[in-house]
Amino acid sequence: MIREQKKKVIKKFGTHAKDTGSAQVQVAVLTAKINNLSEHLETHGGDKHSRTGLLKMVGKRRRHLQYLRLHKPEDYEVLIKKLKLRK
Repeated sequence: MIREQKKKVIKKFGTHAKDTGSAQVQVAVLTAKINNLSEHLETHGGDKHSRTGLLKMVGKRRRHLQYLRLHKPEDYEVLIKKLKLRK
């Protein structure tokens, strides 16, 4: 993920200019990374190390989403709709 892409994601989902630690921003950044890595794995199917990293990122995103669902349900719903994670 390129630095400019990350800054755009942080600006879009952050509560203020330097918000990089909130769960919403972390989920958004992880989603962007997951999408980029998924595209990479479509062309390079044998890349086992990247697949391992992808699975770790998916697990981390799932834990952040679970935290949001339990502690901030309204933010969870908004984030899921913006990122189009659930159908």
